[in-house]
Amino acid sequence: MPVVRDLGVLLHFRNFRRLLAVRLLSQSADGVYQVALATYVVFSPENQTTPGAIASAMAVLLLPYSLIGPFAGVLLDRWPRRQVFLYGNLLRAALACCTALLLLRSAPEWLFYASALCVTAVNRFVLAGLSAALPRVVDTDRLVIANSLSPTAGTLAATAGAGLALALRLLTDGSDTAVVLLGAVLYLLSALTSLALPRALLGPDPGRHHVRVREALAVTAQGLAAGLRHLAERKDAARALAAMTVIRFCYGALTVMVLMLCRYAWSDSESDGLALLGLALGASAAGYFAAAVLTPWTVGRFGRFGWTAVCAGSAALLEPALGLSFTPAPMLAAAFVLGLVTQGAKIATDTEVQTSVDDSFRGRVFSLYDVLFNVSFVAAAAMSTLALPADGRSTVLVLTVAALYATVCVAMLRWTRADRTSHQARPTD
Repeated sequence: MPVVRDLGVLLHFRNFRRLLAVRLLSQSADGVYQVALATYVVFSPENQTTPGAIASAMAVLLLPYSLIGPFAGVLLDRWPRRQVFLYGNLLRAALACCTALLLLRSAPEWLFYASALCVTAVNRFVLAGLSAALPRVVDTDRLVIANSLSPTAGTLAATAGAGLALALRLLTDGSDTAVVLLGAVLYLLSALTSLALPRALLGPDPGRHHVRVREALAVTAQGLAAGLRHLAERKDAARALAAMTVIRFCYGALTVMVLMLCRYAWSDSESDGLALLGLALGASAAGYFAAAVLTPWTVGRFGRFGWTAVCAGSAALLEPALGLSFTPAPMLAAAFVLGLVTQGAKIATDTEVQTSVDDSFRGRVFSLYDVLFNVSFVAAAAMSTLALPADGRSTVLVLTVAALYATVCVAMLRWTRADRTSHQARPTD
């Protein structure tokens, strides 16, 4: 297989192997820690799970990525990246141990969330540093392959860590503390593994001129504002982002509903609830894969806006048809459909932004895209606190989401028709 052959070539680079080991251990710890947070909030018997608690957990997991991400590079270009991996993972190991102590002592929930927020915030620096260090450990000819395979391997490691955490939780009779301590051990191993890399190897070069941090942060903020102004001038990209933000909002609201259904309506035990949640996530992941296969053909047939309209229109029809029964089998089918719809629209949106936005603004616009993508998901969870009852069955939520999907479909069709009309009205040479 080409992927296996390419990975074999990369593994001949000794320092690439070491950097990959740091990534795998760090991201497997991320998977463990995220499962610990999610299961503590949703499935712990001592907790009375509410949509508000789920919204808080999602904010802790997602907001640091968006709010810190655009500014992380300013500091990463000043600090030795090997030291970021060392001290960042040591700090996360210590914070995870603090989280375990909070769980043992039944501390106030805000302390638990504060500790978890610090862990996920540090993660933004570690992941960005891993990407920035990659050109230092492979040659230019293999950099594209490394950029493709290394993050994929990290995602697989996070998935494996999540599976390991679920297994440990079942073996320890639902002990969140044991799962958090497992994450701490993996963070510690990642930190120790980074010591195998020479301190100066990963950069940045010590002789480089650095502007002051305050100036660099100000320049970054000004750049994001300029990116927003540029996006306002690129109507197609702005429309695609607006549509994707609403679609992501819908997906977030339905995710909270499924979590509540798994916790209260569909199961009598924690293990059954976790199993059903795993099936729902698997169905959604299958939809993501189907979107990756279908979207290149469908975009060629319907266009980017047309395919987004098809996705939103399909969700508007199928989501209430499958979801209003509030029973597992139809909802699993709905999870597949929504995974396909969400990822299909995202691929079309990514392509629209890449082709409509000037190259010099593309990075800043994608930073804004990342903020919208995650903030809309958290906002949906917050909105769900108003609509969802204790067992997760909410006809109002299902119909509201269907109406939002329908609105996106109509808007995309109108914009497609308007663009076609404007092109036909232009005089030809």
